[in-house]
Amino acid sequence: MKTPPDGRLVAQKNETAVLRALHRYGWLRTRDLAVLVWHSFTRLLLGRHPSLAPLAATDTAIRMAQRTLARMRRQRLVLSTNAPNGSRIHALSERGARVLQGLGVPATTGKDLVRDYHAAFFLHRCIANEVAISATMAGYRVSTEREIAQGRWLGGGNGIAGKKPDVLVRSGAMAWWVEVEHSHKNRNDYAKLLRWLVAIWQNTPRPGEAAPLHEDVTLRQVVFICTKAFAKKLTADLQEQGWSAEQVASRLRYEASLYSFEAIAFF
Repeated sequence: MKTPPDGRLVAQKNETAVLRALHRYGWLRTRDLAVLVWHSFTRLLLGRHPSLAPLAATDTAIRMAQRTLARMRRQRLVLSTNAPNGSRIHALSERGARVLQGLGVPATTGKDLVRDYHAAFFLHRCIANEVAISATMAGYRVSTEREIAQGRWLGGGNGIAGKKPDVLVRSGAMAWWVEVEHSHKNRNDYAKLLRWLVAIWQNTPRPGEAAPLHEDVTLRQVVFICTKAFAKKLTADLQEQGWSAEQVASRLRYEASLYSFEAIAFF
């Protein structure tokens, strides 16, 4: 007869998984942790584009996450607070960071991340986190927005050609660069984006050809989580820069319906 797992060991394993997730993402909602820790991975299909669609946590996974987080708060391993829309978010405490440091992870507390921030930033990070979680659970190698901001990705602190993505998704030597464009971009930032797109593909003119990104990693597509209006404007402006319709279609991917820029789950 198979020996049932020790409940204390299972709880400790789940707590460590939560701590590691918070280190990678900075902060996460309860439902995000429910997916990352209590959701099954799917097998990566090589050569396929990542779908990036948000994953729904099961009721059981959410209950497990809630119980685990409550226990971790009692142990002062995590900090929890209400986000601008009322959802509950969690970050590493000083003690939680020390636990990871003892495991060889260079973790720091996330207390400054959950103290005060603009509602628009919360929405942006929420979507970027969901994109990263979706790709992670599908078996891709992912650099989260938090990791990228800290220089913990292949582009380091300076980025690639002076730019950083919101999320980078990789499968082997192939990469997808993800940008979350939920609000109006100011003129300077938009002009910088246009210049970067033109520059990154300047030596790969054929439609469908991946662009050199970093050492042996090539860029398959830039994926924009955006509005239809943004997609229309960017396409028109790139065509003015000399891109053909085929080049736009092969180099860029617009996702205007996967995520809502208004409603976010409240837990």
